[in-house]
Amino acid sequence: MSRIGNNPVTIPEGVTVKVSDENIVQVKGPKGALEQAVDPAIRITIEGNEIKVQRSTEQKSHKALHGLYRSLINNMVIGVSEGYKIVQELVGVGYKASNSGQLLELALGYSHAIFFEIPKEVKLQTITERGKNPTIILESHDKQLVGQVAAKIRSFRKPEPYKGKGVLFQGEVIRRKAGKAAAAK
Repeated sequence: MSRIGNNPVTIPEGVTVKVSDENIVQVKGPKGALEQAVDPAIRITIEGNEIKVQRSTEQKSHKALHGLYRSLINNMVIGVSEGYKIVQELVGVGYKASNSGQLLELALGYSHAIFFEIPKEVKLQTITERGKNPTIILESHDKQLVGQVAAKIRSFRKPEPYKGKGVLFQGEVIRRKAGKAAAAK
């Protein structure tokens, strides 16, 4: 029994949902529009202001897809109505972030600057304040895309456990390790 798949997805005001004959779900709202192809074993019905996801059989793979597609549709509905926001901090001496349009320029302690082109669906903002770590703010209606972009930025300088330097999500705490112990005599 899928606990997630059995929960209906409520459709907020201003959001329209359509299911085509080819089992493609289209969601439109104030923040944008998204669509998702759904496996033929999963049936999607719209009743009033709720979307219900049902599976055709009790096979293990169909049970897994049941909860997956319910979560994907829920993320789409939330994305087009509210949107998603990820905030990242650059922790380290000399680490900088700046942007010109959708081009992000990062200085992360390497001998060269890193230039990264952000997709047009993601809104980019960089904040550099004196005495605080540089901050990168990513906003989009597509949860998967904004998460993928944030993961790519993080991969340029992953947080390390000895000094705690790197690209961190806001509020993330890095478990620190002790350095070399003094030599015993």
